[in-house]
Amino acid sequence: MITLSWLLIVTVLAAALSMFDGIRRVRGNRSNSILAIAELVFAVLMLISIFIAFPAPLGTFVFAVALEVVLILLLVLRGTRGSGFTALTLIALILNTVVVLIAAGWLSIPGLG
Repeated sequence: MITLSWLLIVTVLAAALSMFDGIRRVRGNRSNSILAIAELVFAVLMLISIFIAFPAPLGTFVFAVALEVVLILLLVLRGTRGSGFTALTLIALILNTVVVLIAAGWLSIPGLG
């Protein structure tokens, strides 16, 4: 049974925004299509790992860290895209950073975790 909490909502939002951003990047003509596919794969795996238990080393935290790396690379290696992609990627990156920091135990926000 899944308990509805703010951390769950932030995790689902981070994964869903990353998935939406990855779909938009894959459909467009971008030079970073490999990164877009990696973003899409890790976002889907992160979303699935919330509801289904994967083997021990694979979990939401591992997929969130991998997604964090891909999102940072997408911001650094911009390519040719509009500001809409940058804003969506940045929002997903901020939400995913909150998820990673709380899951690692480095950040404690009362009422969120």
